[in-house]
Amino acid sequence: MANSAPTLQFNAIAHPAPVPGETRVEALRNPGFGTLFTDHMVTVDYTEGRGWHDATIGPRQPIPLDPAAAVLHYAQEIFEGMKAYRGPDGGLTLFRPEENAARFNRSAARMAMPELPEDLFLSAVRELIAADRDWFPEVEGGSLYLRPFMFASEAFLGVRPAREYKFVVIASPAGNYFKSGAPAVSIWVSRDYARAAPGGTGAAKCGGNYAASLVPQAEAIERGHDQVVFLDAAEHKWIEELGGMNLFFVMEDGSVVTPPLTGTILPGITRDSLITLLKDEGLRLREEKYSIDQWREDANSGRLVECFACGTAAVITAVGKVAGHDGEFTIGSGAAGQLTQKLRRTLTGIQRGEIADPHGWVTRLD
Repeated sequence: MANSAPTLQFNAIAHPAPVPGETRVEALRNPGFGTLFTDHMVTVDYTEGRGWHDATIGPRQPIPLDPAAAVLHYAQEIFEGMKAYRGPDGGLTLFRPEENAARFNRSAARMAMPELPEDLFLSAVRELIAADRDWFPEVEGGSLYLRPFMFASEAFLGVRPAREYKFVVIASPAGNYFKSGAPAVSIWVSRDYARAAPGGTGAAKCGGNYAASLVPQAEAIERGHDQVVFLDAAEHKWIEELGGMNLFFVMEDGSVVTPPLTGTILPGITRDSLITLLKDEGLRLREEKYSIDQWREDANSGRLVECFACGTAAVITAVGKVAGHDGEFTIGSGAAGQLTQKLRRTLTGIQRGEIADPHGWVTRLD
């Protein structure tokens, strides 16, 4: 179904006033994360009975939206997060973009939205990168963060799936995700809030999941921590994920544990890649439930030697300290462990074309 529609031709609209080169270069010296945007964007429209149409690459600009647009009332909206990397030879690459396209369609199905042909998704990303490749930041660890998203644009107030949608891709030059730049992050355990419930939208990448995390995330920051970790909604004991990242736990016997995908956790592409890399290392990977009490006990006894979070934006980040209403504990030395550092070097090396890509994950753009 996702690949049934023919590939659309993109109509290119010239930008009347792109950002001047000197201004762009200065902005790219310290791009931060998610606050600086490139000149262009891609848009594609969907109408029931007509399908996907009017694919355009043009100036990044406000999107006209009727006040009755369904997204504003019933939150039919999904998105993806992915990055373009620059290799040693200066060429740009994508990391497993077909997985982003597939997850986008799984999210669409859960939110009663039309699937987007995967070749159209990938073509849209390529068009935007080609238009804005000069926006790639040269800072250490820099990348071009890509945000494909889709929302219900039909104007109506009835409770039903919309009949009109808009697919958009924008890009943002990116530096470090965590502002602190710390070698390990500190996280706060949320006891009062849940990110997702069984039967809900936890496995879909939709905005509502992130909106629900903002209050507990603010609570974590107010208490001096970088991120919040959520427990399951039913028993409030099992570790699920951070506000936007999956978790892994490294034991002293060399085994690694990560919470299983049961419908309440987003199936991260970085998570899936790390599972493969761990198996490449010959390590025993267990996808099984892991409780907050066991986490504390294992950290205090020394059985747990490392913990790390992973996602597209932050890649791999060590978790050094965990705190909650019932106290806090430190994992290992409180800094990034050997396996965490090795996995980060391997994964980023593959993404940036610095080491071999044995699994064919990297897509070269030029």
